[in-house]
Amino acid sequence: MPHALSAEEIRVVNTRYHDVAASHYDAKWGIDFGDVGLEQVTGKVRKALGSPVPERFPRALEIGAGTGYFTLNLLRAGMIGHAMCSDISPGMLKTLKANARRLGLKVQTEPADAEQLPFEDGSFDLVFGHAVLHHVPDLPRAFAEFARVLAPEGRIVFAGEPSRYGDCLAWVPKRVAGTVAPLWRRAIGARRARPGDDEAPDAALEGVVDVHAFAPPELSRAARDAGFRDVHVRGEELLANWFGWTNRTLEATAEPADVPWAWRQYAHRGYLLLQSLDRRLLESRLPPAIFYNLMIAARAPA
Repeated sequence: MPHALSAEEIRVVNTRYHDVAASHYDAKWGIDFGDVGLEQVTGKVRKALGSPVPERFPRALEIGAGTGYFTLNLLRAGMIGHAMCSDISPGMLKTLKANARRLGLKVQTEPADAEQLPFEDGSFDLVFGHAVLHHVPDLPRAFAEFARVLAPEGRIVFAGEPSRYGDCLAWVPKRVAGTVAPLWRRAIGARRARPGDDEAPDAALEGVVDVHAFAPPELSRAARDAGFRDVHVRGEELLANWFGWTNRTLEATAEPADVPWAWRQYAHRGYLLLQSLDRRLLESRLPPAIFYNLMIAARAPA
């Protein structure tokens, strides 16, 4: 039986993993600071808040800011004023600062553990994050910290958190794609990816750093137990998730240089189309638990 990591070991591995991943993270996940990225990020925040009209938060803190996908796009949109970016990984924050300089945006960065934030009480109007809560060992402690650093009536918004049932469903397209991958490579004329490729030296740690997949009531309970009110959990991406994981699994089996530009355009545009269908037709009609991603929004006590 493999050794179960302690909470402290998980934090150490998360730091190592994200330090190594920082240099190629944007390319790996298709992070975009153009119009598409701007629309994606602002759309997720508005959806989580349940408001089509963008709010502006003068003081914002991102937890697990990574390379800046959410903070930098929210700054570009004018939805946040002063931006503080925290991450357990100094490597990620280094890449974030480089992205901010390239975009001409001003941010502050602080290496920080979500469970022990180095900020004064009531310092922020918005605490947010994307795909970060599932890395945090002690979720109740983290939510208590979010409540502490928020001003009265401040908001939390977290998106991109894997749902337990949705994560199980995602294995279907992954398995199917893995089976048909040799035929797909032959059809597009791509060589099989070489084993031991250095493109993703962090890959061996991926199964360790993801410590949670959530059921919606678990996220709601963590927020309510920390004193938050007006708690809402929503689901997003079902068809888009199946399509995206199918394509990512196929592409991972091929040499990157051999994947045609036309295929990449098809995969990208198809994902955006299905994401739109999910949003317009499914997300308001189906239970959040079956979607691949969950998002939570709540208000701090008055």
